[in-house]
Amino acid sequence: MTRPLIGITTSDYKSRIAWWFDWFAVWRHGGRPLRLSPSRPLPEALDGLIIGGGDDIQAHLYGGEVQLDVRLDPQRDELELELMERFIPQGKPVLGICRGAQMLNVHLGGTLDPDIYTTHEGLKRRRTVLPRKTVDILDNSQLRRILKVSWCRINSLHHQAVQEAGRGIEIVARDRDGLVQGIESRDHEFLIGVQWHPEWLIFNRPQQRLVRALVVAARRTMP
Repeated sequence: MTRPLIGITTSDYKSRIAWWFDWFAVWRHGGRPLRLSPSRPLPEALDGLIIGGGDDIQAHLYGGEVQLDVRLDPQRDELELELMERFIPQGKPVLGICRGAQMLNVHLGGTLDPDIYTTHEGLKRRRTVLPRKTVDILDNSQLRRILKVSWCRINSLHHQAVQEAGRGIEIVARDRDGLVQGIESRDHEFLIGVQWHPEWLIFNRPQQRLVRALVVAARRTMP
């Protein structure tokens, strides 16, 4: 069976280990991963798209205040916005991971919390690739149907988060601190963003179902 081509956005400076986890997550479920970064030419066609994790998003893209002590990647912002502008109208399935979930929301006119530790006093700092945070998922959501669980344990590598939902976007998962952890579109067959990193949870069945669902949806769009 032909593997659907899944583009995965990264920075030009992402480590080989991090990229290996991205590559393996897609390959193990039947996809053909393609690395997309600002220095690489844009593909003419994709069957599916993952907007991956990485640096902060430029504040002017969502009307936020400029943060002086954060890392930005303006070229990557432009790349991802262009990819979404091209492939979302084609009905291609899109999965946003961490920064990618935020970028999906920004692309559709939503806003971000620029720093959860500034806006939520007393919030415990959790930064780990291990599943140390608990997320509750809405029962009637697509994310709930894919993961087949009403709650799950996740990792946490972010300090920004979705604030106001964009056009057609529903907030479908929050952690026990009330922060947005999952979003999905009412207007597209598969347009989902999660604030965590399922690719790092290689032995976690619910998280692997999410990547598999993207690949399956991508296969349906193949010519």
